[in-house]
Formats: sequence, structure tokens, C-alpha cells
Amino acid sequence: MASTLISSKANSGKSSSNSITSNETPITEEELRKKETPITISDILKLRKATNNYLTETDRNVYKIDFVHFRIRDMKTNKVLFEVERGQVDEGDPDNDQELEVGRFVQYHFPSSFLKLKQVGALVDFTVGDREVQSFRMIERHYFRDQLIKSFDFDFGFCPPNTRNSIEHIYEMPEFTAKQVKEMVEYPNETKSDSFYFVDNQLIMHKKAAYVFDLEHSH
Repeated sequence: MASTLISSKANSGKSSSNSITSNETPITEEELRKKETPITISDILKLRKATNNYLTETDRNVYKIDFVHFRIRDMKTNKVLFEVERGQVDEGDPDNDQELEVGRFVQYHFPSSFLKLKQVGALVDFTVGDREVQSFRMIERHYFRDQLIKSFDFDFGFCPPNTRNSIEHIYEMPEFTAKQVKEMVEYPNETKSDSFYFVDNQLIMHKKAAYVFDLEHSH
């Protein structure tokens, strides 16, 4: 399988200010689940809180995009904060529904000092199946207690078929007040994120995460 390195500059993540102050009519998760046409980026940007359930079925990923390696690092110190590499799926069962379902949710445990970082790099390796992927894009929205903290917009661009691709997204972290940090530590799993993946402006994958910030390991 060929490999492709996709470059990602620090300004790839776009500020969420436009999304937070948008005058567009908000849309609910329930309304999106009933939508008969494909869910688009514009639809997702109208959401005002984290989702409770997934907005796509696992079989919507007709491009066979599979995330196999993920690493988070502090851009200032280069310290690795989180890293995981998925084992290869058993060739006899490439579409294992249980494995696909488990891979859609991540529970993160970070020291509270994570909330004071300025820039974080998230490196991801992913494979693509037999179909080329045009205009692969991710919208990632972070919430605390259903209040939008930040929205990121990353463009993967074109991905050739039968390749393993690598890209590092640079996150410009929001600045939190001491009160916000205290609350996010005191209320574990109330900080959540939705990652929505689109090809040609049609939602094909949806991943979720919850965050715990541990004060005891903040040094």
C-alpha cells in the first residue's frame, strides 16, 4: 500500500467565532437524524450542543477510511500527551461491526495543565480503500456542558485509493479563565467533542469523545 503525507499548517484550524455568533436558525440532532437528504457541513455548523447519538451509520463509510494511528503532542515542548495505534483488523472479518462501533468513541484523560496549552498537534494516520476520496474534510466541535467552546475546520484534500495517509492538525487552543478550568476539572466527561467527516460535503463518519482533566497529575 502506498503512503501519502498530507501537510497541515498551523492555520488549518479555523476559529469558531463565526459559528458561535451565527444568526442562522439552529438545528437539533433529532432534526438532522430525520433529514432525508445527506447531512452537510452547513447543517453541522447549526448544531448548538454536543450530540447524544451518532448521526451516521458505520456502513456510510463507503470509502473504507480507517484511522490506524493517533498522537497528540504539545507543540511547544514536543511532549507526547496521548498515542494509540490500532491493530490490523482480522483479514477474515474486515467489516467487524463491533470493532467499528468501539472505534467511534474515545475517552481522554489529561492533566489539568492541558487546558493551559497554547497549541496542540494531532497526528493521524489513516488508510483509504479502493475508491479515491475527493474533498475529505473534518469539522470538530468542542463543548463544555453543552456550550460551544471551539470549532475546528480541517481540510484533508484529495486522498488516492489504496493509500496510507498521514496528517498533523495544529489546534490553536482557546484561552480559559481560572473559573472555567476549575469547572472542567470538577465535572469530568462534561467536556465533549463531535468529529464530523465529510467527502464532497456529505457526512460519512461521526466520532465522539469525552474528556477528564485530572488535577492530581497536573504537574
